[in-house]
Amino acid sequence: MQQHHDELRKRVEQQAQRMEKADRERSTLMSQTIFIGTLGLVFVLPVVGGAYLGNWLDSLVAGYSIRWTVSLILLGVIIGTFNVYFLIRE
Repeated sequence: MQQHHDELRKRVEQQAQRMEKADRERSTLMSQTIFIGTLGLVFVLPVVGGAYLGNWLDSLVAGYSIRWTVSLILLGVIIGTFNVYFLIRE
């Protein structure tokens, strides 16, 4: 019986420590703003990079072409989505 009480007390103490730690590490408005800004940045940078690279590649082709630009913008959206997913998952 004493073993069950000791185990219960240990679990309750661990949960109380977790709650105290979570309360100490609570996000502030500034940290949330920085996190949202980082999410936006890791999504937008691959899209913009793809647009610039695609535009440059299209300028090398004779005539009017937007094939590389559109393709690399879509690739940038896919990469940006994975970036956001992996950042949130951490």
